[in-house]
Amino acid sequence: MTTPFRVGLSPTLDPSRGKLKFPSYDLAELAADPAFDLAYYEADEPLSAKALAGFDGVVLLGERMAAESFPGDGRLKLIARMGVGFDTVDVPACTAHHVALTITPPAVARPMAVATLNYLLALANNMMVKDRLTRQGPDGWAARTDHHGIGLIGRTFAMIGLGNIGRETLKLIRPLDMRVIVCDPALTAGDAEALGVVPVDLETAFREGDFVSLHCPLNDQTRHLVNAERLALMKPTAYLINTARGPVVDQIALYDALSSGRIAGAGLDVMDPEPSAADEPIARLNNVVLAPHALGWTDQMFAEMARVNAAAIRAVAEGKAPEFVVNKEVLSAPDFLAKLTR
Repeated sequence: MTTPFRVGLSPTLDPSRGKLKFPSYDLAELAADPAFDLAYYEADEPLSAKALAGFDGVVLLGERMAAESFPGDGRLKLIARMGVGFDTVDVPACTAHHVALTITPPAVARPMAVATLNYLLALANNMMVKDRLTRQGPDGWAARTDHHGIGLIGRTFAMIGLGNIGRETLKLIRPLDMRVIVCDPALTAGDAEALGVVPVDLETAFREGDFVSLHCPLNDQTRHLVNAERLALMKPTAYLINTARGPVVDQIALYDALSSGRIAGAGLDVMDPEPSAADEPIARLNNVVLAPHALGWTDQMFAEMARVNAAAIRAVAEGKAPEFVVNKEVLSAPDFLAKLTR
């Protein structure tokens, strides 16, 4: 009798635990297939080798996978990460242990682009202030003429990074008739011309942007990329949007810039650290719109994540290379290929 392909699921997907619930993340087809055995692992910090022992594949949401998290049984073949960020996973350790790490770009691009558009419009129209004024009754309504928004035609939207999410964002903001400048070392002149964007260096993006929007991964080069010096380059009328990762921004420097009026405001879907403290200073400011790293979380996002993760799991179970692999070099490694044939 063939041994089922065992899949370890993030306990945050388990509705019986009364924690986060994602009803649209549906792996029912895998669960009903006798070729697969699905179970929830225990989420230590970081994940322990003991908790992951005996699994052929694991699904991660926000759990941290460190070098010591890999079981010694050599059975693990796949880590299917929900989302596109993988800063919580030790990628070299995945390769060293002959494990493929996959992500879910098709699930994330549109919802996160919509999240960026959401912030752009909320900041441009001063929504956070106008919401508060409306709730104050007649006195608030009387102050509405003091809080006009800004028109977007001809304004400059500066993008730091132009990957899948950035390009989807570009599609959504194009009808707004904004000038778009992009800082991305991978952007070629031909690609920039085809997309109708202007390639610029980092300092120019901060200096000229009326909105500076972050679309870059978190790594050693981008950690605190937004610091006091770069915030000082921004116009006092400019806004920062961060839907990438919290540590890309020096949060103390950002607070100083926001509280002093050095920049006009910010839209933040991510913080450093997460979860943010109840007394986080930025949360007390009136010129900031916040979300708990969940603005892009929609039913469609998680349904598509489940589809992409399930496809990766099926592929590996059938001895095939999955799509959307981060550590592509593992796909040609003899030890990984040997795992696929077992």
